[in-house]
Amino acid sequence: MRPCRRPSRRVVDILTGELIRAGGKGSEPMSELMTGAGTWPLPEISYDRDWCRIDLETVPNMVTKPPGPRSREMHARAAEVMKGYSGQVRLFPVCFESGRGVTLRDVDGNTYLDFSSGIYVTGLGHCHPKVSEAVAHWAKRLMNAHDFTTPVKMALLEKTAQILPGDLNGVQLYDSGTTAVEAGLRLCRGATGRSEFISCYMDFHGKSLGSISCARMTRMSGSTRMPGFYMVPRPDVYHPLWARDDGSLDTERYLAFYEQFIDEATTGQIAAFVLEPIQGWAGTIMPPDDFFPKLRRFCDERGILLLADEVLTGMGRTGKWLCMEHWGVLPDAVTIGKGFGNGFPVTACVAREGIKETFTRISASTSYGGNPMACAAALASIEVIEEEGLLGNALMLGRYFTRRMAKMQEAHPIIGHVRGLGCLLGIELVKHRASKEPFEEAGRMVYVKAFEKGLAWIPAGHILRMSPPIVMNEAEAAKGMDIIDEAIGETERELGY
Repeated sequence: MRPCRRPSRRVVDILTGELIRAGGKGSEPMSELMTGAGTWPLPEISYDRDWCRIDLETVPNMVTKPPGPRSREMHARAAEVMKGYSGQVRLFPVCFESGRGVTLRDVDGNTYLDFSSGIYVTGLGHCHPKVSEAVAHWAKRLMNAHDFTTPVKMALLEKTAQILPGDLNGVQLYDSGTTAVEAGLRLCRGATGRSEFISCYMDFHGKSLGSISCARMTRMSGSTRMPGFYMVPRPDVYHPLWARDDGSLDTERYLAFYEQFIDEATTGQIAAFVLEPIQGWAGTIMPPDDFFPKLRRFCDERGILLLADEVLTGMGRTGKWLCMEHWGVLPDAVTIGKGFGNGFPVTACVAREGIKETFTRISASTSYGGNPMACAAALASIEVIEEEGLLGNALMLGRYFTRRMAKMQEAHPIIGHVRGLGCLLGIELVKHRASKEPFEEAGRMVYVKAFEKGLAWIPAGHILRMSPPIVMNEAEAAKGMDIIDEAIGETERELGY
Protein backbone atom coordinates (compact mmCIF):
# COMPACT_ATOMS: atom_id res chain seq x y z
CA MET A 1 0.00 0.00 0.00
CA ARG A 2 1.91 3.05 -1.20
CA PRO A 3 0.62 6.55 -0.55
CA CYS A 4 0.86 8.83 -3.57
CA ARG A 5 1.68 12.47 -2.99
CA ARG A 6 2.33 15.28 -5.42
CA PRO A 7 6.12 15.78 -5.58
CA SER A 8 7.83 18.93 -4.39
CA ARG A 9 8.43 21.48 -7.14
CA ARG A 10 9.87 24.90 -7.72
CA VAL A 11 7.10 27.44 -7.06
CA VAL A 12 7.12 31.20 -7.70
CA ASP A 13 4.59 33.68 -6.32
CA ILE A 14 2.56 34.78 -9.35
CA LEU A 15 2.15 38.33 -8.03
CA THR A 16 5.70 39.14 -6.92
CA GLY A 17 7.81 36.65 -8.84
CA GLU A 18 9.51 35.77 -5.53
CA LEU A 19 10.77 32.21 -5.13
CA ILE A 20 8.51 30.48 -2.62
CA ARG A 21 10.10 27.04 -2.59
CA ALA A 22 13.06 25.34 -4.21
CA GLY A 23 14.08 22.30 -2.20
CA GLY A 24 13.90 23.05 1.52
CA LYS A 25 14.30 26.82 1.32
CA GLY A 26 11.16 28.86 1.88
CA SER A 27 9.22 25.94 3.32
CA GLU A 28 7.26 28.10 5.72
CA PRO A 29 5.66 30.36 3.07
CA MET A 30 4.78 27.26 1.01
CA SER A 31 3.31 25.56 4.08
CA GLU A 32 1.01 28.51 4.47
CA LEU A 33 -0.02 28.33 0.84
CA MET A 34 -0.77 24.62 1.12
CA THR A 35 -3.40 25.08 3.83
CA GLY A 36 -6.90 26.51 3.79
CA ALA A 37 -7.44 29.47 1.51
CA GLY A 38 -3.85 29.49 0.30
CA THR A 39 -3.77 26.05 -1.38
CA TRP A 40 -1.66 26.20 -4.52
CA PRO A 41 -2.96 25.36 -7.10
CA LEU A 42 -4.21 21.86 -6.25
CA PRO A 43 -4.87 20.48 -2.78
CA GLU A 44 -2.35 18.06 -1.33
CA ILE A 45 -3.86 14.60 -1.19
CA SER A 46 -2.55 11.23 -0.06
CA TYR A 47 -4.21 8.13 -1.40
CA ASP A 48 -3.59 4.42 -1.64
CA ARG A 49 -1.97 3.70 -5.01
CA ASP A 50 -4.04 0.51 -5.11
CA TRP A 51 -7.30 2.41 -4.59
CA CYS A 52 -8.80 0.99 -7.78
CA ARG A 53 -7.91 -2.69 -7.34
CA ILE A 54 -10.83 -5.11 -7.26
CA ASP A 55 -11.61 -8.59 -6.02
CA LEU A 56 -11.86 -10.59 -9.22
CA GLU A 57 -13.90 -13.22 -7.39
CA THR A 58 -16.71 -10.71 -6.86
CA VAL A 59 -16.45 -8.43 -9.95
CA PRO A 60 -18.46 -8.49 -12.09
CA ASN A 61 -21.39 -9.11 -9.75
CA MET A 62 -24.73 -9.45 -11.50
CA VAL A 63 -27.65 -9.70 -9.07
CA THR A 64 -30.31 -9.31 -11.75
CA LYS A 65 -30.33 -9.64 -15.51
CA PRO A 66 -29.53 -6.22 -17.01
CA PRO A 67 -31.13 -3.93 -17.87
CA GLY A 68 -32.91 -4.48 -14.56
CA PRO A 69 -36.37 -3.20 -13.65
CA ARG A 70 -35.18 0.05 -12.05
CA SER A 71 -32.90 0.77 -15.02
CA ARG A 72 -35.75 0.22 -17.45
CA GLU A 73 -38.13 2.38 -15.46
CA MET A 74 -35.71 5.26 -15.00
CA HIS A 75 -34.52 5.16 -18.61
CA ALA A 76 -38.12 5.13 -19.86
CA ARG A 77 -38.88 8.23 -17.79
CA ALA A 78 -35.75 10.00 -19.01
CA ALA A 79 -36.44 9.03 -22.62
CA GLU A 80 -39.81 10.73 -22.47
CA VAL A 81 -37.91 14.00 -22.19
CA MET A 82 -34.45 13.42 -23.67
CA LYS A 83 -34.27 12.60 -27.37
CA GLY A 84 -31.33 11.50 -29.45
CA TYR A 85 -29.72 8.78 -27.33
CA SER A 86 -26.69 7.00 -28.75
CA GLY A 87 -27.03 3.57 -30.29
CA GLN A 88 -25.12 2.19 -27.31
CA VAL A 89 -27.85 3.26 -24.89
CA ARG A 90 -30.70 2.23 -27.19
CA LEU A 91 -29.15 -1.22 -27.45
CA PHE A 92 -28.66 -1.64 -23.70
CA PRO A 93 -30.51 0.99 -21.60
CA VAL A 94 -28.79 0.53 -18.23
CA CYS A 95 -29.01 3.31 -15.65
CA PHE A 96 -25.69 3.73 -13.84
CA GLU A 97 -25.56 5.24 -10.37
CA SER A 98 -21.87 5.15 -9.42
CA GLY A 99 -18.39 4.18 -10.49
CA ARG A 100 -15.09 3.49 -8.77
CA GLY A 101 -11.84 2.72 -10.52
CA VAL A 102 -12.42 0.06 -13.15
CA THR A 103 -16.00 -0.70 -12.09
CA LEU A 104 -19.49 0.70 -12.65
CA ARG A 105 -22.64 0.04 -10.61
CA ASP A 106 -26.20 0.33 -11.88
CA VAL A 107 -29.37 1.23 -9.98
CA ASP A 108 -30.35 -2.45 -9.80
CA GLY A 109 -27.23 -3.32 -7.80
CA ASN A 110 -25.19 -4.89 -10.63
CA THR A 111 -21.45 -4.22 -10.64
CA TYR A 112 -19.70 -4.18 -14.04
CA LEU A 113 -16.09 -4.30 -15.15
CA ASP A 114 -15.55 -1.22 -17.29
CA PHE A 115 -13.96 -1.79 -20.71
CA SER A 116 -15.15 1.51 -22.19
CA SER A 117 -13.75 4.20 -19.86
CA GLY A 118 -17.10 5.97 -20.21
CA ILE A 119 -16.53 6.64 -23.90
CA TYR A 120 -12.71 6.64 -24.09
CA VAL A 121 -12.81 9.23 -21.27
CA THR A 122 -12.08 7.93 -17.76
CA GLY A 123 -8.70 6.39 -18.47
CA LEU A 124 -7.62 6.91 -14.85
CA GLY A 125 -10.68 5.06 -13.57
CA HIS A 126 -13.95 6.45 -12.32
CA CYS A 127 -13.64 9.07 -9.58
CA HIS A 128 -9.86 9.00 -9.20
CA PRO A 129 -9.33 10.49 -5.71
CA LYS A 130 -6.79 13.08 -6.83
CA VAL A 131 -8.88 14.29 -9.75
CA SER A 132 -12.10 14.34 -7.72
CA GLU A 133 -10.49 16.28 -4.90
CA ALA A 134 -8.95 18.79 -7.32
CA VAL A 135 -12.32 19.51 -8.97
CA ALA A 136 -14.10 19.76 -5.62
CA HIS A 137 -11.47 22.16 -4.31
CA TRP A 138 -11.92 24.63 -7.15
CA ALA A 139 -15.70 24.14 -7.24
CA LYS A 140 -15.72 25.62 -3.73
CA ARG A 141 -13.19 28.35 -4.56
CA LEU A 142 -13.78 29.73 -8.09
CA MET A 143 -15.91 28.27 -10.87
CA ASN A 144 -15.53 30.69 -13.76
CA ALA A 145 -13.51 33.78 -14.62
CA HIS A 146 -14.00 33.68 -18.41
CA ASP A 147 -10.53 33.54 -20.00
CA PHE A 148 -8.72 35.48 -17.28
CA THR A 149 -5.65 33.73 -15.88
CA THR A 150 -6.06 31.76 -12.66
CA PRO A 151 -3.27 29.98 -10.77
CA VAL A 152 -4.51 26.54 -11.76
CA LYS A 153 -4.92 27.60 -15.40
CA MET A 154 -1.37 28.94 -15.50
CA ALA A 155 -0.05 25.69 -14.05
CA LEU A 156 -2.04 23.57 -16.54
CA LEU A 157 -0.90 25.60 -19.55
CA GLU A 158 2.74 25.27 -18.57
CA LYS A 159 2.37 21.57 -17.81
CA THR A 160 0.61 20.86 -21.10
CA ALA A 161 3.36 22.58 -23.08
CA GLN A 162 5.93 20.60 -21.09
CA ILE A 163 4.52 17.12 -21.75
CA LEU A 164 3.69 17.54 -25.45
CA PRO A 165 6.44 16.81 -27.98
CA GLY A 166 8.44 19.32 -29.99
CA ASP A 167 7.30 22.93 -30.07
CA LEU A 168 3.61 22.27 -29.51
CA ASN A 169 3.33 25.05 -26.96
CA GLY A 170 0.47 27.35 -28.02
CA VAL A 171 -2.59 26.25 -26.06
CA GLN A 172 -6.24 27.29 -26.09
CA LEU A 173 -8.69 25.50 -23.79
CA TYR A 174 -12.23 24.33 -24.59
CA ASP A 175 -15.05 22.21 -23.16
CA SER A 176 -15.70 19.66 -25.94
CA GLY A 177 -13.79 17.83 -28.63
CA THR A 178 -16.00 19.31 -31.34
CA THR A 179 -15.23 22.86 -30.21
CA ALA A 180 -11.50 22.13 -30.14
CA VAL A 181 -11.66 20.73 -33.68
CA GLU A 182 -13.58 23.77 -34.91
CA ALA A 183 -10.89 25.98 -33.36
CA GLY A 184 -8.24 23.90 -35.11
CA LEU A 185 -9.92 24.41 -38.47
CA ARG A 186 -10.05 28.17 -37.96
CA LEU A 187 -6.47 28.15 -36.75
CA CYS A 188 -5.26 26.39 -39.90
CA ARG A 189 -7.24 28.73 -42.15
CA GLY A 190 -5.87 31.76 -40.35
CA ALA A 191 -2.28 30.50 -40.40
CA THR A 192 -2.23 29.59 -44.09
CA GLY A 193 -4.69 31.98 -45.68
CA ARG A 194 -6.22 28.93 -47.36
CA SER A 195 -9.77 27.66 -46.99
CA GLU A 196 -9.94 23.96 -47.93
CA PHE A 197 -9.54 20.81 -45.85
CA ILE A 198 -9.01 17.13 -46.55
CA SER A 199 -9.98 14.36 -44.16
CA CYS A 200 -10.41 10.62 -44.59
CA TYR A 201 -13.26 8.18 -45.08
CA MET A 202 -14.64 6.93 -41.76
CA ASP A 203 -13.01 9.71 -39.72
CA PHE A 204 -14.96 11.24 -36.85
CA HIS A 205 -14.24 14.76 -35.62
CA GLY A 206 -17.43 16.03 -33.99
CA LYS A 207 -21.02 17.03 -34.63
CA SER A 208 -21.04 20.72 -35.51
CA LEU A 209 -20.99 22.18 -38.99
CA GLY A 210 -17.25 22.28 -39.69
CA SER A 211 -16.24 19.18 -37.76
CA ILE A 212 -19.00 17.04 -39.22
CA SER A 213 -17.95 18.15 -42.70
CA CYS A 214 -14.69 16.31 -42.00
CA ALA A 215 -16.55 13.02 -41.60
CA ARG A 216 -19.13 10.75 -43.16
CA MET A 217 -22.45 12.57 -43.57
CA THR A 218 -26.02 11.40 -44.01
CA ARG A 219 -29.34 13.22 -44.54
CA MET A 220 -29.50 13.57 -40.76
CA SER A 221 -26.15 15.39 -40.71
CA GLY A 222 -27.40 18.26 -42.84
CA SER A 223 -28.26 19.14 -46.40
CA THR A 224 -24.66 19.22 -47.63
CA ARG A 225 -21.04 19.23 -46.63
CA MET A 226 -19.56 22.68 -46.08
CA PRO A 227 -17.85 24.08 -49.20
CA GLY A 228 -14.15 23.38 -49.29
CA PHE A 229 -14.25 20.14 -47.28
CA TYR A 230 -13.15 16.96 -49.05
CA MET A 231 -12.61 13.32 -48.12
CA VAL A 232 -10.17 10.73 -49.45
CA PRO A 233 -9.57 7.02 -48.76
CA ARG A 234 -7.42 6.19 -45.77
CA PRO A 235 -5.04 3.20 -45.65
CA ASP A 236 -6.58 0.22 -43.84
CA VAL A 237 -4.27 -2.80 -43.71
CA TYR A 238 -7.20 -5.25 -43.44
CA HIS A 239 -9.17 -3.68 -46.30
CA PRO A 240 -6.54 -2.13 -48.63
CA LEU A 241 -7.90 -0.18 -51.57
CA TRP A 242 -4.49 -0.24 -53.24
CA ALA A 243 -2.19 -3.17 -52.67
CA ARG A 244 1.10 -4.52 -53.96
CA ASP A 245 1.38 -7.79 -55.87
CA ASP A 246 1.83 -9.69 -52.60
CA GLY A 247 -1.44 -8.25 -51.22
CA SER A 248 0.19 -5.87 -48.75
CA LEU A 249 -1.05 -2.29 -48.58
CA ASP A 250 0.73 0.21 -50.88
CA THR A 251 0.91 3.56 -49.08
CA GLU A 252 2.57 5.27 -52.07
CA ARG A 253 -0.50 4.71 -54.23
CA TYR A 254 -2.71 6.39 -51.63
CA LEU A 255 -0.42 9.41 -51.64
CA ALA A 256 -0.39 9.45 -55.44
CA PHE A 257 -4.17 9.55 -55.38
CA TYR A 258 -4.11 12.40 -52.86
CA GLU A 259 -1.96 14.44 -55.22
CA GLN A 260 -4.22 13.74 -58.17
CA PHE A 261 -7.30 14.52 -56.10
CA ILE A 262 -5.93 17.89 -55.00
CA ASP A 263 -5.14 18.78 -58.62
CA GLU A 264 -8.47 17.67 -60.05
CA ALA A 265 -11.10 18.11 -57.30
CA THR A 266 -9.98 21.14 -55.29
CA THR A 267 -8.80 24.68 -55.99
CA GLY A 268 -5.41 23.74 -54.55
CA GLN A 269 -5.94 25.95 -51.49
CA ILE A 270 -5.61 23.17 -48.92
CA ALA A 271 -5.11 24.55 -45.43
CA ALA A 272 -4.71 21.20 -43.68
CA PHE A 273 -5.11 17.47 -43.65
CA VAL A 274 -7.32 16.61 -40.65
CA LEU A 275 -6.99 13.06 -39.36
CA GLU A 276 -7.39 10.80 -36.35
CA PRO A 277 -4.12 8.92 -35.73
CA ILE A 278 -6.22 5.80 -35.10
CA GLN A 279 -9.83 5.92 -36.18
CA GLY A 280 -12.01 5.30 -33.12
CA TRP A 281 -15.64 5.43 -34.25
CA ALA A 282 -14.75 3.46 -37.40
CA GLY A 283 -13.54 0.54 -35.27
CA THR A 284 -9.97 1.19 -34.12
CA ILE A 285 -8.59 1.36 -37.65
CA MET A 286 -4.78 1.34 -37.46
CA PRO A 287 -2.66 2.99 -40.17
CA PRO A 288 0.36 1.21 -41.65
CA ASP A 289 3.53 2.35 -39.90
CA ASP A 290 4.80 4.28 -42.93
CA PHE A 291 1.61 6.30 -43.49
CA PHE A 292 2.03 9.27 -41.18
CA PRO A 293 5.78 9.82 -41.84
CA LYS A 294 5.05 9.83 -45.59
CA LEU A 295 1.96 12.03 -45.17
CA ARG A 296 4.02 14.48 -43.12
CA ARG A 297 6.52 14.80 -45.99
CA PHE A 298 3.66 15.07 -48.49
CA CYS A 299 2.17 17.98 -46.56
CA ASP A 300 5.50 19.74 -46.03
CA GLU A 301 6.27 19.64 -49.76
CA ARG A 302 2.95 21.36 -50.51
CA GLY A 303 2.72 23.83 -47.66
CA ILE A 304 -0.23 21.95 -46.12
CA LEU A 305 -0.62 21.81 -42.34
CA LEU A 306 -1.22 18.54 -40.51
CA LEU A 307 -3.98 18.74 -37.87
CA ALA A 308 -4.08 15.62 -35.68
CA ASP A 309 -7.35 15.02 -33.86
CA GLU A 310 -6.10 13.27 -30.71
CA VAL A 311 -9.23 13.84 -28.63
CA LEU A 312 -9.70 10.07 -28.46
CA THR A 313 -6.13 8.78 -28.86
CA GLY A 314 -4.15 11.19 -26.68
CA MET A 315 -3.34 11.50 -22.98
CA GLY A 316 -1.96 8.01 -22.46
CA ARG A 317 -4.65 5.97 -24.20
CA THR A 318 -2.03 4.34 -26.48
CA GLY A 319 0.90 4.61 -24.05
CA LYS A 320 2.12 8.03 -25.23
CA TRP A 321 0.94 11.57 -24.50
CA LEU A 322 0.15 11.76 -28.23
CA CYS A 323 -0.49 8.73 -30.41
CA MET A 324 1.46 10.40 -33.25
CA GLU A 325 4.62 9.93 -31.18
CA HIS A 326 4.53 6.22 -32.02
CA TRP A 327 5.49 7.13 -35.60
CA GLY A 328 7.85 9.98 -34.74
CA VAL A 329 5.58 12.55 -36.43
CA LEU A 330 4.93 16.03 -35.06
CA PRO A 331 1.66 17.61 -36.25
CA ASP A 332 1.35 21.36 -36.77
CA ALA A 333 -1.68 21.44 -34.50
CA VAL A 334 -3.39 18.89 -32.30
CA THR A 335 -6.64 18.56 -30.41
CA ILE A 336 -6.77 16.73 -27.09
CA GLY A 337 -9.69 15.86 -24.84
CA LYS A 338 -11.61 12.92 -23.32
CA GLY A 339 -8.85 11.56 -21.04
CA PHE A 340 -7.43 15.08 -20.63
CA GLY A 341 -9.75 15.69 -17.65
CA ASN A 342 -10.65 12.04 -16.90
CA GLY A 343 -14.36 12.68 -17.34
CA PHE A 344 -14.55 16.40 -16.63
CA PRO A 345 -15.36 18.35 -19.84
CA VAL A 346 -12.03 19.92 -20.76
CA THR A 347 -10.27 19.87 -24.13
CA ALA A 348 -7.58 21.84 -25.92
CA CYS A 349 -6.30 22.86 -29.31
CA VAL A 350 -2.51 23.14 -29.31
CA ALA A 351 -0.39 24.73 -32.03
CA ARG A 352 3.29 24.72 -32.88
CA GLU A 353 5.50 27.75 -32.34
CA GLY A 354 5.27 29.00 -35.91
CA ILE A 355 1.48 29.29 -36.01
CA LYS A 356 0.37 29.67 -32.38
CA GLU A 357 -0.01 33.47 -32.59
CA THR A 358 -2.86 32.86 -35.04
CA PHE A 359 -5.05 32.11 -32.00
CA THR A 360 -5.03 35.84 -31.27
CA ARG A 361 -6.70 36.55 -34.64
CA ILE A 362 -9.55 34.03 -34.57
CA SER A 363 -11.49 35.00 -31.42
CA ALA A 364 -10.44 31.75 -29.79
CA SER A 365 -11.92 32.07 -26.29
CA THR A 366 -15.15 30.42 -25.09
CA SER A 367 -17.48 30.76 -22.10
CA TYR A 368 -16.44 27.58 -20.32
CA GLY A 369 -13.02 26.77 -21.76
CA GLY A 370 -10.28 26.91 -19.16
CA ASN A 371 -12.56 27.36 -16.15
CA PRO A 372 -10.77 26.56 -12.86
CA MET A 373 -12.59 23.27 -12.26
CA ALA A 374 -11.68 22.01 -15.74
CA CYS A 375 -8.07 23.10 -15.38
CA ALA A 376 -7.85 21.37 -12.01
CA ALA A 377 -9.18 18.12 -13.50
CA ALA A 378 -6.71 18.24 -16.39
CA LEU A 379 -3.71 19.20 -14.25
CA ALA A 380 -4.49 16.49 -11.71
CA SER A 381 -4.95 13.94 -14.50
CA ILE A 382 -1.55 14.75 -16.01
CA GLU A 383 0.09 14.48 -12.60
CA VAL A 384 -1.58 11.11 -11.95
CA ILE A 385 -0.33 9.74 -15.28
CA GLU A 386 3.20 10.84 -14.39
CA GLU A 387 3.19 9.81 -10.75
CA GLU A 388 1.63 6.39 -11.31
CA GLY A 389 3.65 5.54 -14.44
CA LEU A 390 0.52 5.03 -16.50
CA LEU A 391 2.10 5.55 -19.92
CA GLY A 392 4.23 2.50 -19.26
CA ASN A 393 1.26 0.63 -17.84
CA ALA A 394 -0.78 1.29 -20.99
CA LEU A 395 2.06 -0.07 -23.12
CA MET A 396 2.35 -3.15 -20.90
CA LEU A 397 -1.39 -3.75 -21.17
CA GLY A 398 -1.17 -3.26 -24.93
CA ARG A 399 1.36 -6.08 -25.20
CA TYR A 400 -0.92 -8.34 -23.20
CA PHE A 401 -3.98 -7.47 -25.30
CA THR A 402 -2.05 -8.11 -28.53
CA ARG A 403 -1.08 -11.60 -27.37
CA ARG A 404 -4.55 -12.41 -26.06
CA MET A 405 -6.41 -11.19 -29.15
CA ALA A 406 -4.08 -13.19 -31.41
CA LYS A 407 -4.96 -16.36 -29.47
CA MET A 408 -8.65 -15.52 -29.69
CA GLN A 409 -8.36 -15.05 -33.45
CA GLU A 410 -6.84 -18.53 -33.76
CA ALA A 411 -9.69 -20.03 -31.73
CA HIS A 412 -12.69 -18.26 -33.26
CA PRO A 413 -13.51 -18.49 -36.99
CA ILE A 414 -15.67 -15.34 -36.96
CA ILE A 415 -12.74 -13.16 -35.87
CA GLY A 416 -11.28 -11.79 -39.08
CA HIS A 417 -8.83 -9.24 -37.72
CA VAL A 418 -7.53 -7.94 -34.40
CA ARG A 419 -5.69 -4.68 -33.82
CA GLY A 420 -4.81 -2.10 -31.26
CA LEU A 421 -2.23 0.02 -29.54
CA GLY A 422 -2.00 0.38 -25.78
CA CYS A 423 -5.56 0.41 -24.42
CA LEU A 424 -7.27 1.18 -27.73
CA LEU A 425 -8.42 -2.10 -29.25
CA GLY A 426 -10.61 -3.61 -31.95
CA ILE A 427 -11.81 -7.07 -32.97
CA GLU A 428 -13.44 -7.33 -36.40
CA LEU A 429 -16.08 -10.03 -36.85
CA VAL A 430 -16.68 -11.52 -40.31
CA LYS A 431 -18.94 -14.19 -41.77
CA HIS A 432 -16.05 -15.75 -43.67
CA ARG A 433 -12.38 -14.87 -43.39
CA ALA A 434 -11.88 -15.18 -47.12
CA SER A 435 -14.66 -12.74 -48.04
CA LYS A 436 -14.21 -10.48 -44.97
CA GLU A 437 -17.96 -9.83 -45.08
CA PRO A 438 -18.98 -7.86 -41.97
CA PHE A 439 -20.92 -9.88 -39.40
CA GLU A 440 -23.26 -7.27 -37.90
CA GLU A 441 -25.57 -9.79 -36.24
CA ALA A 442 -22.68 -11.47 -34.45
CA GLY A 443 -21.41 -8.07 -33.28
CA ARG A 444 -24.74 -7.23 -31.67
CA MET A 445 -25.00 -10.64 -30.04
CA VAL A 446 -21.49 -10.55 -28.58
CA TYR A 447 -22.00 -7.02 -27.28
CA VAL A 448 -25.24 -7.89 -25.46
CA LYS A 449 -23.98 -11.22 -24.11
CA ALA A 450 -20.83 -9.64 -22.67
CA PHE A 451 -22.83 -6.77 -21.17
CA GLU A 452 -25.21 -9.24 -19.52
CA LYS A 453 -22.16 -10.99 -18.04
CA GLY A 454 -21.02 -7.71 -16.53
CA LEU A 455 -18.75 -6.05 -19.08
CA ALA A 456 -19.55 -2.41 -19.82
CA TRP A 457 -18.16 -1.57 -23.27
CA ILE A 458 -18.72 0.13 -26.63
CA PRO A 459 -20.62 -1.30 -29.64
CA ALA A 460 -19.56 -0.64 -33.21
CA GLY A 461 -21.56 -2.94 -35.45
CA HIS A 462 -19.38 -5.87 -36.52
CA ILE A 463 -16.28 -4.41 -34.85
CA LEU A 464 -15.88 -4.90 -31.11
CA ARG A 465 -14.33 -1.75 -29.63
CA MET A 466 -12.52 -1.78 -26.31
CA SER A 467 -10.97 1.08 -24.36
CA PRO A 468 -10.25 -0.18 -20.84
CA PRO A 469 -8.92 2.26 -18.24
CA ILE A 470 -5.14 2.58 -18.32
CA VAL A 471 -5.06 2.03 -14.54
CA MET A 472 -6.04 -1.63 -15.00
CA ASN A 473 -3.64 -4.39 -14.14
CA GLU A 474 -3.15 -7.48 -16.28
CA ALA A 475 -5.38 -9.70 -14.17
CA GLU A 476 -8.28 -7.27 -14.48
CA ALA A 477 -7.65 -6.97 -18.21
CA ALA A 478 -7.63 -10.75 -18.51
CA LYS A 479 -11.00 -10.97 -16.72
CA GLY A 480 -12.54 -8.63 -19.29
CA MET A 481 -11.07 -10.56 -22.20
CA ASP A 482 -12.32 -13.83 -20.69
CA ILE A 483 -15.87 -12.43 -20.79
CA ILE A 484 -15.50 -11.35 -24.44
CA ASP A 485 -13.95 -14.71 -25.37
CA GLU A 486 -16.86 -16.54 -23.75
CA ALA A 487 -19.45 -14.30 -25.43
CA ILE A 488 -17.89 -14.89 -28.86
CA GLY A 489 -17.88 -18.65 -28.29
CA GLU A 490 -21.56 -18.66 -27.30
CA THR A 491 -22.43 -16.54 -30.34
CA GLU A 492 -20.59 -18.88 -32.71
CA ARG A 493 -22.41 -21.91 -31.34
CA GLU A 494 -25.81 -20.23 -31.67
CA LEU A 495 -25.02 -19.21 -35.26
CA GLY A 496 -23.84 -22.70 -36.21
CA TYR A 497 -20.07 -22.18 -36.41
